[in-house]
Amino acid sequence: MTDLIQIEKKQRTLVVRIHRPERKNALTHGMYSAMADALENAHADADIRCILFTGSEECFTAGNDLGDFAAGLPEDFRTTPVGRFLFGLARATKPVVAAVNGPAVGIGTTMLLHCDFVFAGSNSRFQMPFANLGLCPEGGSSLLLPTWLGRVRAAELLMLGGAFTPSDARNMGLINKVCEPADTETTALLTCQQLEAQPPAAIRATKNLLNRANLEALEATMLEEGELFGQRLKSPEAAEAFKAFAEKRKPDFSGFR
Repeated sequence: MTDLIQIEKKQRTLVVRIHRPERKNALTHGMYSAMADALENAHADADIRCILFTGSEECFTAGNDLGDFAAGLPEDFRTTPVGRFLFGLARATKPVVAAVNGPAVGIGTTMLLHCDFVFAGSNSRFQMPFANLGLCPEGGSSLLLPTWLGRVRAAELLMLGGAFTPSDARNMGLINKVCEPADTETTALLTCQQLEAQPPAAIRATKNLLNRANLEALEATMLEEGELFGQRLKSPEAAEAFKAFAEKRKPDFSGFR
């Protein structure tokens, strides 16, 4: 377990907090492993009825740590730390809630697509800049976003990779409520307490029914995305994007075909 992921039990909710403030909560392989372990432990613990993912009042996560991911991913995506986390999230049997403040970049947005309730501070900014970095969508976003929002809106978010506001996210049906940043986590915890008080088997059955129609296609999509993502990490386009990021300049893709 890494101390960059802090685990705390509040009543019957397992709180999973991303805590790497000096790097804007950028996620490493070790942090993904810790979050995947937390999901597995919550599933096995009969006393846990809800899982809450959160960061700080200033930041949810800036996405993947580019230095950690520059070397690529092993070919078997499902068994990688990020694969374990994403498949664990998609297969979670207990309700998953998220409290988001500040940047929610890349996985910081796509992981929310698997949550049952999402509360965002007014200071939140969402973004899926995969194409901008020479990469491809992940987390099942290439399936879920067109299904929920329509193809052209999904193409706008995934191909142009621009940031969008919590009001935009609320209007698109991606979050439940916009909060004052100081109140986001408290609001999410109140919903967790409501879920704790519900009959647990009925909640699990409801979640299963909500997810079952898309689960097989979702897992196939996540696997295909993950394998392609690993290939794209080693691409010349990604190398240029990562180098430009390190040099604090705009990447130049004009010479690529």
